[in-house]
Amino acid sequence: MEQITTFGASTYSIADIQLFQGASNDLIATLLANCPVVRIGAHKAMQDWSHKGGRLFIVLRGALDVTHVDTRDARLDGAATKVLPGECVGELSVLDEEASSEQITARVESDVLVIEADILWKLVDESNNVARNLLRLLSFRVRAANAQLRRRQKVGEFYRQLSMVDGLTGLQNRAWLNDNLPRMIDSAHIVNSPLSIVMMDLDHFKQFNDQHGHVSGDHALQVAAKVIGAGLRPTDFAARFGGEELIVLLPNTQQTSALMVAQRLCERLRQAVVFSEMHRPLPHITASFGVATLEPDQNAEALISAADAALYRAKEDGRNRVAL
Repeated sequence: MEQITTFGASTYSIADIQLFQGASNDLIATLLANCPVVRIGAHKAMQDWSHKGGRLFIVLRGALDVTHVDTRDARLDGAATKVLPGECVGELSVLDEEASSEQITARVESDVLVIEADILWKLVDESNNVARNLLRLLSFRVRAANAQLRRRQKVGEFYRQLSMVDGLTGLQNRAWLNDNLPRMIDSAHIVNSPLSIVMMDLDHFKQFNDQHGHVSGDHALQVAAKVIGAGLRPTDFAARFGGEELIVLLPNTQQTSALMVAQRLCERLRQAVVFSEMHRPLPHITASFGVATLEPDQNAEALISAADAALYRAKEDGRNRVAL
């Protein structure tokens, strides 16, 4: 990168620069006369032009790639824009009087006008059109930054939601449960509404894996998850608690209704087909179910413990059944 001339000695036209549209050419020419014009080789970075106080860079020929590296807002890191002839970059560094956070690289060989902060402020003071154009540019920058943040927030939310889903079963995972069950309990206590949960555990699952292999075991879990998901209301939730244990959250559901839901799921699981070979008699898999309903002042840990204790009683009574 090297200075090749000053703007006053160059053949470039003020009329081609967006920031100066509508302004007096004579006034602009006087203030820009001694501003340097630098040449940057293709794929070369601008160096030694960023300093505290800021500078404005205007592309006269070629094109720049500008990558934003904002240490104050990591969400903007890596955001890149293309700057074409007549366009500028660096105005924000002038406004906040900080060294530019942008990394500027020439897409092709480019000539760039460099305007010091004090010159830009003189231009703004002397010309209403320059001030208006600068405000319009800043407004565009703010809208573009906000749109970028919204896109990144949506992407971040997508991946956050993805991280809350169990990869094998497609149900919610333990992280989702730990995040949402306490909220649901708090809400139930506040509005005094019922909340029930159902814990289920596939019966003799280790034996199933040993006999049929882990691939069939994974398939059995997937089948069970589909049965559970298909048997719930849109307002209910199912999650993989861990291993072969699943849990169902039933908002606005009293114990009697929760018991009916668990019994229906238990029966549907008996009818579920895991093996495609028709000579294998049903049930291919069964599960034990424990039901618990939220009590006054009970928290998530206590509610899960109550459901787990009921599940243990179902196993003690012979499995493939529901217990309270």
